[in-house]
Amino acid sequence: MRRFLWFFLGLLAFVSCQKEEVLPVQTDTPYQLQLPPGFPEPDIPIDNQLTEKRVALGKRLFYDPVLSVDSTISCASCHKQSLAFADNTAISPGVEGRLGLRNSPSLANLAYVSIFNKDGGVPRLDIQALVPIEDHNEMDLHPLIAADRLNAREDYKVQFEAAYNRPADPFSVTRALGAFMRTLISGESYYDQYRYQGKKDALTPQQVRGMQLFFSEKTNCSNCHSGFALTDDSFKNNGLYLNYADAGRARVTADSADIGLFRVPGLRNVALTAPYMHDGSIKTLAEVVNHYNNGGRGHFNQSPLVQPLGLSEIEMQDLISFLESLTDPTFISNPAFKPE
Repeated sequence: MRRFLWFFLGLLAFVSCQKEEVLPVQTDTPYQLQLPPGFPEPDIPIDNQLTEKRVALGKRLFYDPVLSVDSTISCASCHKQSLAFADNTAISPGVEGRLGLRNSPSLANLAYVSIFNKDGGVPRLDIQALVPIEDHNEMDLHPLIAADRLNAREDYKVQFEAAYNRPADPFSVTRALGAFMRTLISGESYYDQYRYQGKKDALTPQQVRGMQLFFSEKTNCSNCHSGFALTDDSFKNNGLYLNYADAGRARVTADSADIGLFRVPGLRNVALTAPYMHDGSIKTLAEVVNHYNNGGRGHFNQSPLVQPLGLSEIEMQDLISFLESLTDPTFISNPAFKPE
């Protein structure tokens, strides 16, 4: 805990130092986000407006293992496009096979998130990449060493100057990655086609029943998984354990009322992102639905919304079928997100 708090305080100091940073006016072509029906314009920071060159640089860095200490692990190693930029293992291995702390989440729709990581320990997307880059069990590389590596390569030097009018440094590296991640918009699922595009044959009768159940008072699913992103961006304890090895949000706040609280994840592409929960301890959607149907373990911080549901086997299958309809096939195949 002490090591984490020191890291967090250092991170906040870094953020505060960056607030007064003013970048030169860019002549680069603005990047046009392709927003699906029902999606609002995201709030893009003034110091990292999206441009073609910034997004291209961020995408290159995302797929380049140069940001890990032994040049074996990239961001894409744990966030695969075919899996909605998540991973299919409980805890993804970092350099030398070291296991990280938590299950790799999907990166879909991060442009709409206001505070980052499963415990909310990072205040903005443009510095979030510092966490995996520096973490001993993930990429284990000091940001200044990463910058030196990039500046030693003429092609990267040219790209950073073109995108940010400065060489590679912790500021420009993390903001380039943030620029690319903001483009990872997913909103063309079968559910979206049904709800926002008027395609009434996009869902099967079973999926429609599951959708009605999902948004009903019987399940209360939509109390937390709400809005176009299917998350209210809050932190909840869902009763996964009676005793949490990972304290969750309490790692950031040191408040016992936050023990076992984690960010409510968005459910888009959820059928692709197994295993589930903060530690990847639940393998299938059927097991997830069964967990909520049973009402959790009864942890002292468990949300009052998590109660036994009394769903029948048919209702649980309907709910699973609806969750499968949240898959966006265009997102996992979009060539704009693939490496060059």
